[in-house]
Amino acid sequence: MILQGSCWLVTEGTDAIPLNPGDVVFVPHPRVYVLADDPATPAIDFDPVASDESPVDEVEIPGHGAVTETLCAAYYFDRDRVHPVLDELPPVLHLPSAPGRHAALRGAIELLGTELAAPRPGGAVIVPALVDTLLVLILREWFDEHPATGWATSLNDPAILSALRAIHRRPARPWTVENLAREAGLSRAAFAAKFKTTTTMPPLTYLTWWRMTLAARLLRTTGEPLRTISARVGYASEFAFAKAFKREFATSPRQYRDRRSADRH
Repeated sequence: MILQGSCWLVTEGTDAIPLNPGDVVFVPHPRVYVLADDPATPAIDFDPVASDESPVDEVEIPGHGAVTETLCAAYYFDRDRVHPVLDELPPVLHLPSAPGRHAALRGAIELLGTELAAPRPGGAVIVPALVDTLLVLILREWFDEHPATGWATSLNDPAILSALRAIHRRPARPWTVENLAREAGLSRAAFAAKFKTTTTMPPLTYLTWWRMTLAARLLRTTGEPLRTISARVGYASEFAFAKAFKREFATSPRQYRDRRSADRH
């Protein structure tokens, strides 16, 4: 987010993008990019060092010329389980500033800037929540202005969206194609065909994908017993859960947890 001044975003495989105050850029895939005063200016490496353990910090890069101030945030995803909506996004999402556009996004950025400029009690809760909100608003604004294709078309389809919400809210329920079709308000055949066309996978395949994604997150972030995680993601037995998990990740839940724990340390 460009708060003051201007610059160019230069990244391999795309044209250089001029950025001005109020512009927002989201880079959804792992790639190297450069912010420069001019596309022809050689890039200078720098190593920002945080002053403390806080996730919020200020970094100043000295130099000559006009001052450019940016507000930056990063999102950390498990690259093995990135949702198809993110995978299908272009290399760079650029939302230029313009009067009357992106009002909600501008409001969130202004509120975040206010919190960062004058830290107050509760900021440690508010700032991460606002950063998460920014991601949702950026994607919403992007899809409002660019015709959805691929998986993202499901977000504008009330029937498929109803089924997805049901899966996301109640992953442990013993879903079948028939009761998901009822959630969508369609016949079984029509729902199955439409779901696969929209999301590129059959309904129960997506259900398993989502359950395993949740299970992997719980294994990484909690110390819950495997039997508890099994039940939370819809498996009646730890054995059935372990079998499904190994089929998806080529490792057992216990080995996955141990490896991720070792990676963090």
